[in-house]
Amino acid sequence: MSKKRLQTLGDVRRYLAGLLNRFEAKEIDEVHLKAAAYVANILTGTIKDSELEERIQRLEEQLKNEGNNGKYRAAS
Repeated sequence: MSKKRLQTLGDVRRYLAGLLNRFEAKEIDEVHLKAAAYVANILTGTIKDSELEERIQRLEEQLKNEGNNGKYRAAS
């Protein structure tokens, strides 16, 4: 089996679909399917958290830049 880079939710979705297809074709057993699906679920959460963290950082930077340009003033 080739190594897969699971970096996006789409990657994980395709990986899980492939696993299910392999399970239905009796190429992998239920134990392997469950273990891989469990890890993929954890990875899904990690990807979502990372994407959210990046979005927050961009928003914070945007607010900081707007504040420096006089467009945004924090309440005092």
